[in-house]
Amino acid sequence: MAAFPSNPIPETVMSLSMYTATVPPLRAMLKNLSAVMAKAEAHCESRKIDPNAFLASRLYPDMLPFTAQVQIASDNVKGAAGRLAGVEIPKFEDNEKTFAELQARIDKTIAFLDTLTEAQFDGAAERDIVLQLRDRKLEFKGADYLLKWANPNIYFHITTAYALLRHGGVEIGKKDYLSGGAAK
Repeated sequence: MAAFPSNPIPETVMSLSMYTATVPPLRAMLKNLSAVMAKAEAHCESRKIDPNAFLASRLYPDMLPFTAQVQIASDNVKGAAGRLAGVEIPKFEDNEKTFAELQARIDKTIAFLDTLTEAQFDGAAERDIVLQLRDRKLEFKGADYLLKWANPNIYFHITTAYALLRHGGVEIGKKDYLSGGAAK
């Protein structure tokens, strides 16, 4: 039997900019959410379902409805990107009541992402990020903020929005969640 080498394999370090770890994947997930919502709207039209059945849907009575899931996903995306880039975070009113209005919110969030440059993310991994929540204050370095707070929150709300639509019978699947249905 051949023995494994006694010296460990050297660690490979991959360089990934904070911009690359933030803007492109978050833009992609918002585009996927937009595509899933378009399928939900088409589902309502083809089956003569009131869109409010989806827009107000919840997985459980104490959870926030679909519209809030989309709004919070948008808020977390623009918040994460803005904090890491060191720029002012745009404020959106949470007044969307239709699929079209939610689509417009996603479009505005993507438009904000598209204004950001790689240079604005220089030093973002070590940037101090302070979040004042209702009941506590959280402090992070940029990389920990993105990986341990922002990304989990963003994916939670996008996944919850997806789950509400799927539970309601919209014909969407994993490829829609991951690629807006573009993957064949």
